[in-house]
Amino acid sequence: MRADARDNRARIMTAADEVFGRSPNASTDDVAKLAGVGIATVFRHFPTKTELLEAVLTLRLERLRDTALDLAGSNHPGEAFFGFFTQVVSESASKLAIAEALTAAGSLGGADARNAGAGLREAFGTLLTRAQEAGAVRRDAGLAEVYALLIGASRGATAVGLEPEVRDRMLGLVFDGLRP
Repeated sequence: MRADARDNRARIMTAADEVFGRSPNASTDDVAKLAGVGIATVFRHFPTKTELLEAVLTLRLERLRDTALDLAGSNHPGEAFFGFFTQVVSESASKLAIAEALTAAGSLGGADARNAGAGLREAFGTLLTRAQEAGAVRRDAGLAEVYALLIGASRGATAVGLEPEVRDRMLGLVFDGLRP
């Protein structure tokens, strides 16, 4: 791919992440305007809105996975785990808006998004295991339950539009239940 095409693609992805993260009803025209490219350029890189949404969701999931993997090497596994959990919940509104837009477009996400999601879950499991080994998280908390808490807290905080102070208190309660 030529350098200018790579730059255009990167600008389109950045714009799409912002535009669709604000509203699941946003259009590809909005993305093109924010990216500073023509709509034809957007469709050259992503022939359908669904493909663009899948690419943005995949990128978001990959970034979260990479963050979790980076944090897994932390000297403070408990802080890393609880910090990552907080980050995911705090950023959930825009990720869920993208997922809603994808669902509205008739897709449940392509193979890339599913693989990125599986990678995120695995990386989160590593964070959980390290936090448990450090004594920061109770050992009887399984990945399935804790991941369900992460998803539930994310969806709940988004659905009712929790103010940051309320969200943080809610997370404090969840975290108290996870600690030994």
